[in-house]
Amino acid sequence: MTRTEYEFSVKRKDDRGNVRYSRYMVPKDRISTVLEGLIYITENLDQTLSVRYSCRMEICGSCGMEINGKPKMACSTIASKLGTDKIRIEPLKHYDVVKDLVVDIDPFFEKYREGLPYIIRDDDGNYASELKQTPEEFKEYEKYSMCIKCGLCLDACPIVGTDPDYIGPAAMAGVLRYNLDSRDQGSKYRLEIINGEEGTSRCHFVGECSEACPKGVDPSFAIQLLRSQGLKHEIGKIFRRE
Repeated sequence: MTRTEYEFSVKRKDDRGNVRYSRYMVPKDRISTVLEGLIYITENLDQTLSVRYSCRMEICGSCGMEINGKPKMACSTIASKLGTDKIRIEPLKHYDVVKDLVVDIDPFFEKYREGLPYIIRDDDGNYASELKQTPEEFKEYEKYSMCIKCGLCLDACPIVGTDPDYIGPAAMAGVLRYNLDSRDQGSKYRLEIINGEEGTSRCHFVGECSEACPKGVDPSFAIQLLRSQGLKHEIGKIFRRE
């Protein structure tokens, strides 16, 4: 007999730090995605469950969590495609848990800002006309501009789990995005940052970050390209080409 319900097992953490798993039965005909299942729980079964979400369209990056042991966006994870009626939900690891499935994302953005994720100009922005860019120039960095800051790559990264000072894959993908932007002149500043001990040299190229990325940004490949840029930058300094 086909089951008519999903069994959601949700990892909970209260204000006192106590951890437990709560079990909920969710009707299959009432939901499509895992996020819809969690919303059903909060609206019909348990209003104390804390979940962060917003757009429900894999744009805002708010609903990242571990689903059956894998970092995923709850809004784009189709429950029927998980291959099981038992769905285990846990907060992202490598982050401090605020409550239940809500984690403190501030450290993620602090690391992202370390990479100077904005256009830097030697003229301080006092240029006479618009900085034009061709479609071909945009294509150079388009993939790396698709990051939605969901933090899944940091959950997947084994280095982040052992070295809290590691700048991380998201920040370095952001560095490459701006280094490849034809309007930018700040790559020399960013390369000084990611060439340090907690930058590209800490990456072991496991590739889990790229596997986890819901937008196909491929941070692992971005880090490889940054290593090449960083080497050229250091050689240029030796031969006084800057």
